Amino acid sequence: MDEVYLWLDDLGTPISKNAEPEDYFEALLNRPTDRFSVIYPDYQELINSLNGVTLESGYEFILYRGNPDTSNVVAEITYVKANSPGSNVDLRRGDVITKINGTLMTVSNYRQLLGELDEMHTISYMRFDELREAFVAMPDATLTSVQLAENPIFLDTTYTIDNEKIGYLVYHFFSPGPSSNSTAYDDEIDAIFSNFKAENIDHLIVDFRYNGGGFVTSAVNLASLIAPGVTAANIFSKTKYNSYLMDQFSNLNNVQTPFFAKSQNIGPLSENRVYILTSARTASASELIINGLKPYMDVYLIGNVTTGKNVGSIPFEDEENAQNHYGILPIVSQSFNSLDQSDYTQGFSPNTIALETSERLLPLGDVNELLLRTAISQITGEPSPARFRQLDRVDIGSTLDGKIRYGTLIENQVIKESVSQH
Repeated sequence: MDEVYLWLDDLGTPISKNAEPEDYFEALLNRPTDRFSVIYPDYQELINSLNGVTLESGYEFILYRGNPDTSNVVAEITYVKANSPGSNVDLRRGDVITKINGTLMTVSNYRQLLGELDEMHTISYMRFDELREAFVAMPDATLTSVQLAENPIFLDTTYTIDNEKIGYLVYHFFSPGPSSNSTAYDDEIDAIFSNFKAENIDHLIVDFRYNGGGFVTSAVNLASLIAPGVTAANIFSKTKYNSYLMDQFSNLNNVQTPFFAKSQNIGPLSENRVYILTSARTASASELIINGLKPYMDVYLIGNVTTGKNVGSIPFEDEENAQNHYGILPIVSQSFNSLDQSDYTQGFSPNTIALETSERLLPLGDVNELLLRTAISQITGEPSPARFRQLDRVDIGSTLDGKIRYGTLIENQVIKESVSQH
């Protein structure tokens, strides 16, 4: 920490070496400026999670206060992962969970009940019936937890609407592949954009509403497929470290990350614009792409204000003591675009506000789904004929908030290698 921490001049005073590791680490941090440095009890679990491999049942949800006159809490499923226990029991986006293991969720107990989801558990839930125009109870579902490798690419498709060909990608986090040496996910993204290019799309919508970040290399890969005609001569981002690192290591001074030269680059889009769907949980590497694309094209945001994370991390473990399983993920860098812009600690504000929490959730990819239909309306200039009842409810959290990978911008290993050689 006294070599790599971004806020080195404001590093906290160490406390007793006999303190709990979490307390010792916390004492070093420059709070509240540093909102993101964290410590984990298991380094390998940290690495697995960053690659999308976690012990879970395969469904995510947002928590809401129910009727304001009661203390009830409900959970609305946001998406179910392919080939997961959740997909095997017919859970769907928009289903509403009311009980976990037979206990009604309330303001006072929901955090405790969420802790039971790592084991075999039973949920009671309801589904909206279009004919009755009401939620109806579904049979209880019992789910197990498995070591699940989630593919971050949730959906890709094309639409032709009013003679406009639209490509749509739902991308949930940035990871090259399910293991450290795999590029399977990046390769799949390349194939998707090769198809978009072959179909000669006019517009592109990228859905980052649940994307809390991940690896910079995958962010560069995706950006290199979108920015019009970029090559390795064009700068995607710049990275700055603390003064000690930049003074001691010439390779960490004036670090510039170029785009990749990709044959699958889709070329100029209509109005040189890309549409990105956002939420308050759009963070880190997602924001890096937004910032990195802005000098090259019009980045039109639809949704909610993003998290506001312009800093990056590197995972470290204790390589000298095999008995110490802890891993730390400290903030070590700040990111800028090619124009040296980095002022988004308050998040990026959307060009058009659209809060999916204000409506009943429709399937991702449904052209009547709020954020997607808002983007399509912007493209076609025609308002959607779909009308839905506005819901008055308060978002109090999400399963995504507890993901290790949420809010992460994982730098490459150049800094780690430099410090270790030193």
